[in-house]
Amino acid sequence: MIWLGIETSNSPLSIAIVKDGQVVEEIVQNENLTHSVTVMPKIEELFQKAKLKPVDIDAIAVSEGPGSYTGLRIGVTIAKTLAWTLKKPLVGVSSLQVLAANGQDFNGVICALFDARRQNVYTAVFHGTTIEPIIEDHHSSIEGLLEQLQELNMPVLFVGLDIDIFKEKIVAQLGDQASFAPSSLALPRGAHLIELAQKQPLPSVEAVNSFIPQYHRITEAEANWIKDQKKGQ
Repeated sequence: MIWLGIETSNSPLSIAIVKDGQVVEEIVQNENLTHSVTVMPKIEELFQKAKLKPVDIDAIAVSEGPGSYTGLRIGVTIAKTLAWTLKKPLVGVSSLQVLAANGQDFNGVICALFDARRQNVYTAVFHGTTIEPIIEDHHSSIEGLLEQLQELNMPVLFVGLDIDIFKEKIVAQLGDQASFAPSSLALPRGAHLIELAQKQPLPSVEAVNSFIPQYHRITEAEANWIKDQKKGQ
């Protein structure tokens, strides 16, 4: 079975083709370029390197969120368009779980996080060997997250490009309970995305129509609309 994986949930880009469990080609980059401009040319490059055509794939995996609103919309839109055009199933995977897979086999728990600004994070906590969620994807203050991790009373491996933003607070609260993945493991990988997608049942092709990103936080426009509605009550 041949999979195409698309990961654009934040500024890094990773796409991969995996055939029968083996990575055929993979592109991982962190050049902070606009995904709307780069993703399709990189997918074309990926197929050329793999000596395959889009019609050859059997399924598509995409990071469904949380992450950048723009990055998620671009990745999901491209994945949905390809899946519908090629009549292939589309499987969504948590972008935090994809990142956590970089720390697989850690003897403890893995905390993947993205900066959500104003000392908030998108985060989840996973079992170190199975990468199954212990604390599901959510939006949290960094203080609230650290309190949850302290209560777990287990070694924690932090993974992600944004870790340095919060490192001082993490060390101050968790001390030796915390460790940090090296920068070589800070970028999500399309191959891990596919590996996780393969563990899920394949949905029908028709399910592509209802597939949506999982933002785990309402947009600023929605928040302002809710505030306005409350004022009018």
